[in-house]
Amino acid sequence: MALSPPLAVGLRALGLGDFCTAVPAWRRLREALPDHRLVLAAPAWQRDLVHLCPPIDQLVSVGALQPLPPPLMGADLAVNLHGHGPQSTDLLAAAHPRRLIAFAAPGGAEGTAPVWDASEHDVTRWCRLVEAVGASAAEPDLTLDRPPVPPPVPRATLVHPGAAAPARRWPPERWARVVDALADAGHRIVLTGSTAEQHLTGHVAAMAGSSVLDLGGRTSVIELAALVSDARGVLCGDTGVAHLASAYAVPSVVLFGPTSPATWGPPPSGPHVALWSGSTGDPHGSTPDPGLLRIDVARVLGAVEAVVGARPTANR
Repeated sequence: MALSPPLAVGLRALGLGDFCTAVPAWRRLREALPDHRLVLAAPAWQRDLVHLCPPIDQLVSVGALQPLPPPLMGADLAVNLHGHGPQSTDLLAAAHPRRLIAFAAPGGAEGTAPVWDASEHDVTRWCRLVEAVGASAAEPDLTLDRPPVPPPVPRATLVHPGAAAPARRWPPERWARVVDALADAGHRIVLTGSTAEQHLTGHVAAMAGSSVLDLGGRTSVIELAALVSDARGVLCGDTGVAHLASAYAVPSVVLFGPTSPATWGPPPSGPHVALWSGSTGDPHGSTPDPGLLRIDVARVLGAVEAVVGARPTANR
């Protein structure tokens, strides 16, 4: 009887951007562990994304900081791609893997575990962690496979006004002015957002004087990936869609406020512009970050011209 391949589990029960920034680490794990079955422990909605990332063999549904289910117990290897603990590391340890790779817990005694560096880019961080299993230090590869579905709207310019916290949301009236200027320049504008962001995309659409297609809350994650992969350009804040644009090397303009693009920004080698005023704050704050508000409409439109090539007019 053929033996089952050894199991390697990576915990990363987080969001869309977190999935994307860990893709290079999964590639390195696959190179280091060619005979293992690589399983992502993450929310079930990411299952379609796994099909776009060939190094991952399977997703097993796990909620944020929830115990691993029985099929993941006793794995040959567990990797904490979720955070630097102690909660996430303790969850993996409770599943009794033969080997556990994780960052040293904050405040813990010094040992052989890699040390968390808060100033490090998220992509670099997880690639460095998996070097502990013999993974190479090759240039990170963010690429995702093209989705198996056609884009709901081909060659659109996507405007994604939402973000997980108000601190990272540029004002909707400014997005509306950007939408109008780009529509005047010939862009086909599509607004995107989650179901929880429908009110926001609807607000931007209502304030814009131009005809736009509002798909807020009306796309699955795989349809969103298809939209981004075929887009003319992507405009958004510091949120998951920005990382999809990086994965498909689609020109993007990403607005940063409380967080430096040095830790979450697009790759400098790609067709991307990260706008940031240079100050930091609380990325989970309940009001728009002052640094984000210092980015004006003209600066955004100038960045669009730089990466997409069209010259939008600032005024209608």
